[in-house]
Amino acid sequence: MAQAAEPTWSSLPLGFASAESAAVPLHLVAEDRLDSWAETQTAPVVSWMRRIGFTGMLGQVHLIPAGEAALALMGYGTAEKRARSRFALAQAASALPTGTYALATDLPDSEAAEGALGWLLAGYRFDRYKRAGNSGAGTTAGSAPASAAARLVAPRGVDAHRIETIARGEALTRDLINTPAADMGPAELEAAARALADAHGASIEVTEGAALAERFPLIHTVGRAATRPPRLIDLRHGTEGPRLTLVGKGICFDTGGLNLKPGSAMGLMKKDMGGAATVLGLTSMILSLGLPLQLRVLIPAAENAVSGDAFRPGDVLRARDGKTIEVNNTDAEGRLVLADALALGAEESPDLMVSMATLTGAARVAVGPDLAPYYTDDGAVAAALDAGGAAVADPVWRMPFHAPYEAMIEPAIADLDNAPSGGFAGSITAALFLRRFTEGAQAYAHFDIYGWQPSAAPARPKGGVGQGARALLEALPRILDL
Repeated sequence: MAQAAEPTWSSLPLGFASAESAAVPLHLVAEDRLDSWAETQTAPVVSWMRRIGFTGMLGQVHLIPAGEAALALMGYGTAEKRARSRFALAQAASALPTGTYALATDLPDSEAAEGALGWLLAGYRFDRYKRAGNSGAGTTAGSAPASAAARLVAPRGVDAHRIETIARGEALTRDLINTPAADMGPAELEAAARALADAHGASIEVTEGAALAERFPLIHTVGRAATRPPRLIDLRHGTEGPRLTLVGKGICFDTGGLNLKPGSAMGLMKKDMGGAATVLGLTSMILSLGLPLQLRVLIPAAENAVSGDAFRPGDVLRARDGKTIEVNNTDAEGRLVLADALALGAEESPDLMVSMATLTGAARVAVGPDLAPYYTDDGAVAAALDAGGAAVADPVWRMPFHAPYEAMIEPAIADLDNAPSGGFAGSITAALFLRRFTEGAQAYAHFDIYGWQPSAAPARPKGGVGQGARALLEALPRILDL
């Protein structure tokens, strides 16, 4: 194994404040209930509220003196406006000064859980490359300078341990994606997986070198041109319960290969391992929560580079399971490395196999950066994912495995084409390509995620972000009967 320093994770605790701490009450005041709320307050509080122009508009945050104490106000807008802004409460976390706060407004359990998670996620900072004392510290990932010390007491009715666990898993995903490729190559991705395995008593096996070329020829072919060697990371945990296999695309940097990307398209390619990062964050959640299942995590880790040894357009490659693939575009390398990993995972006939990958620009064109499109043939899996995503503010959208498009991925001289010409249905044809390597899995779902927040939003600073993981975590008990 190549030696690599473990990545530096987020420095914030991403946890709730102790309930015993003296806390400032935080009132969430809806626009249409401002007058009724004011009737319950003292005259000085109401006078101060009027003076500062507090209207209950979504996102307004103020600290108001109340005798020797204080209270905090957040405008909670209307239900319609909140529906258009996930994690509304996170705006208070980013705006309030140092201190401990406790909700003084009762919320439905699901709304309280979303608010609590958003508060924790709003505290995320990626400051690995900031000098100590820099006035902009904490903004590397694009977040505005904000108080990291605005702590929240866990609201009544929420599972604090579960929410903290999810927040830490998401922080792991964000840290991995945000780390530049110079410090997050295949060896560093392996180190992150090993650290996770060590923390939870999981086993891990890594295949590289001649063994990789023999057993996983597509992964080897994609990564052989890079100076940092490719590998297949195989993590396992649990010996009882249903079998879940997670497969994450780990392309640590994608130049496009000989079909070289233009500079404008290469700038964010450190995030091309976003599928692997999301899978590892989800693995952290699953293991920390102790879900009773047999978990297997497969990460094909490689760089798609350019050298004399790079694979070429027109080459015909042979996958692990024997299928042949004509290379129409070396920039469609993600589906190649996933194919070998999926073929391996399918050999054990897992009850559910899920792949996650920053796979196609076509998916972004179809649904934008906020939605995580997914594919599955299983109606029960789809129903569980849709319900899970809605329950935990992790929006997903089902896309079709459209059988008539199968002909588009079948070239004249090989079994499959890695990048059909024509430009149509790019995300669908990529998903159909991957499905060809999942025979044996009892159920399969594929997420074509973006893995990046293009502009800051509540609880989501600009930068790396997990997508689909929380939805899947919420859906697993229903899918696997846990």
